[in-house]
Amino acid sequence: MKTIAAGKFKTQCLAIMDQVQATGESVVITKRGIPVAKIVPASAASRILGSMANDFKIVGDIEAPAVPVGTWSAARGHKQ
Repeated sequence: MKTIAAGKFKTQCLAIMDQVQATGESVVITKRGIPVAKIVPASAASRILGSMANDFKIVGDIEAPAVPVGTWSAARGHKQ
């Protein structure tokens, strides 16, 4: 996997995107040597999105508080 500094990516963005599309190789964009973004081929991105579909099952009410609201000190008006 290739890496490129953000400043260089900024000036060569379209060429790099064409290269990623043509080769299928991802490119990591860095700022001060720290990875901040990754350009991947669109075919790879589509495999990521929804890849965990049907792996989880929602049980119960996902919007309800984990503990009853009455047990919250803020709900009772107490300061800690």
